[in-house]
Amino acid sequence: MTKIGVIGGGIIGLSTAYYLTQAGHHVTILEKGDLQTGCSLGNAGMIVPSHFIPLAAPGMISKGIRWMFNSNSPFYVKPRLSAELLRWGYLFYKHANKTHVDAAIPALKELSFFSKAMYQQLAKTLPFDFGYHERGLLMLYQSAEIEKEELETAEIANHYGVEARVLSAEQVQELEPDVRVNARGGVYFPGDAHLTPQDLVSRMIAYLKSKGVTIRTDCEVIDFKIQNNQIQSVNTNLGTYAFDEIVLATGSWSGSVARQLGLSLPMQAGKGYSFTLDHVKKNIRTPSIFLEARVAVTPMGEALRFGGTMEITGNNHNISMNRVKGIVDAIPRYYPDMKVSMPPKEEVWHGLRPCSPDGLPYIGRSKKVHNLILATGHAMLGISLGPGTGKMIADLVDHKQPEVNLKPFDPERFD
Repeated sequence: MTKIGVIGGGIIGLSTAYYLTQAGHHVTILEKGDLQTGCSLGNAGMIVPSHFIPLAAPGMISKGIRWMFNSNSPFYVKPRLSAELLRWGYLFYKHANKTHVDAAIPALKELSFFSKAMYQQLAKTLPFDFGYHERGLLMLYQSAEIEKEELETAEIANHYGVEARVLSAEQVQELEPDVRVNARGGVYFPGDAHLTPQDLVSRMIAYLKSKGVTIRTDCEVIDFKIQNNQIQSVNTNLGTYAFDEIVLATGSWSGSVARQLGLSLPMQAGKGYSFTLDHVKKNIRTPSIFLEARVAVTPMGEALRFGGTMEITGNNHNISMNRVKGIVDAIPRYYPDMKVSMPPKEEVWHGLRPCSPDGLPYIGRSKKVHNLILATGHAMLGISLGPGTGKMIADLVDHKQPEVNLKPFDPERFD
């Protein structure tokens, strides 16, 4: 039985542990936190094949500059003297072009479709419910400018086999009989799905423990012992561990951990916020995104979650209530009858999403450290791409050919 160490206990690490356990390996998860506050818990829970265009795309630079000077805008980069941020920014700028996007779309689409298929299997086979529903995703717009952009996206989507339906304001309202919607129109992606992330994560942890997976929390990696291009041991604050293979799934901290292994992994943390309303009497039925405000809205049973923002400010846990206010202020603009007050700071969730500069995750075996596999950099798509990534990592451990072409996700592509 092969001993596998998975560093990181978010959805990528948990999914990887699940498929490795299914394949008969002994798995230990080393998690620096307590598994109660990570990026996988409070996100929007969306499974989005519709999100096939990478973050590094034409137009993002100008939008980002415009948003940066608005204190409650959906995007912010904190200026700071950082060689890592400067390199990341340069690589982002270099990839924000049509050539890169045209090459990235088929790769992201293939990975997204594969991961959704894995979710469909999990919903049927796991002995617990995690709120999985296939109700699609509704992209709502209010301005002619954003309408034009979204109709172009819909055209590209249909070209690549991602079904997108353009809806009038009346057709949008038909999808939401219980909530009045103020929108010029929308694009509906019927192939998207959603789930309740805190149920998936908490119940998956319990399930993995029942299957013999060892989970060490509050376990921070200090360094590695490397010999002959192999990791011999992992030194942590809780002791030293030895594994046959190691999977690096440490989210926004992956860049600093990778440096300890002599690897260059450009990464920035993109902070996002969310808050959840419980016992909503008149709830929406279809997950939606307010395009002008970049706010995601997901029904989770009787609850309703609002989330958004992309705040590049480093690996810190400071909460900007101005950003949260931007989310709150957007709600009545799209749902006029929904009056939502500012949540208290202690009820605001935040997570650090690991963002690569080209908008593609890092998935694959290292060429420099032979018993290391990387699975990180999924940005806002961690929940969406989790099972697909985990299954492919398990295939790599077993020296099988993954079902998705991993070349675009080469973790050493920036060397």
